[in-house]
Amino acid sequence: MADRIVVTPRSAYGHPAVERIRAAGYEVDFPAPGAVPTPAQLHAALADSVGYLAGVEPVTRSLLRAAPRLRAISRNGTGADAIDLTAAEELGVKVLRAPAANAQGVAELTVALMLAAARQLPSVASAIRGGEWARREGIELSGRTLGVVGAGQIGRRVISVALALGMRVRAFDAYPDDSYAATAGEGFAYATLDEVLATADVLTLHAPPAATPLVDAGALAALPSGAILVNTARASLVDESAVLAALDSGALRAYATDVYAVEPPGASALTRHPRVIGTAHIGGYTRESVDRAMAAAVDNLLHVLDSDRERSGDE
Repeated sequence: MADRIVVTPRSAYGHPAVERIRAAGYEVDFPAPGAVPTPAQLHAALADSVGYLAGVEPVTRSLLRAAPRLRAISRNGTGADAIDLTAAEELGVKVLRAPAANAQGVAELTVALMLAAARQLPSVASAIRGGEWARREGIELSGRTLGVVGAGQIGRRVISVALALGMRVRAFDAYPDDSYAATAGEGFAYATLDEVLATADVLTLHAPPAATPLVDAGALAALPSGAILVNTARASLVDESAVLAALDSGALRAYATDVYAVEPPGASALTRHPRVIGTAHIGGYTRESVDRAMAAAVDNLLHVLDSDRERSGDE
């Protein structure tokens, strides 16, 4: 019997990259085709599996302990927030990522949200659908300052568009790259986080998960009045209660987000707020990003499993 690989990303069902797993001699198991599997479905599927191409579902210690043959988990993206990495390391399960596969898609969504917030596009479009002629004043981004937290693959793509629009850019990064700063173009500079907050007419987040919110009440108070906040990174970076208070007071012009503390978030004071633009975690959900991510995830998984298989054969 062929070794089994469990595949759970919704976008993977029917994707041609999965056929390469079968062609390599592995059995493919979709525990919940086109849907997020339940914990019970995952436990049953992983019990005798050697590989796991994982989606957004939680991968807990108990789940990993119930999969004694599992050797590798491959994510079709960069984030591994849902995986108990400590347990995986202890149990000898490799966790593989597909860095930058969705960078272009997330960057383009970030720019779209910036522009939508500046021109109040969702409320204007909604009014037209309702038969209203609502001409709401917007702002132009040219001449304003974009603050970027995290100038990696996604942040740099956003920066290039912002500079082309005529914005100044100030970026905070834990590991500033002098060679990038020298070539980014006029108008770009690295800065401290305090400097970024103090000058950002638009603040966009592209940082890894945080134990405590990076954008809390203090950070929001440091922003210029009427700033726009965009979050296509991680919900943990933002104190949602503080954001709601800043929107209500007028300190924030708008909050545009693709990520939430609980997904789906349901209806709440934040999601219903008239100056919140919410999208359903679609940053990397483009045809091109899905193709790149799936190809990379399959490549990573097969590389590890085939190498293990070859070593076992040598032994």
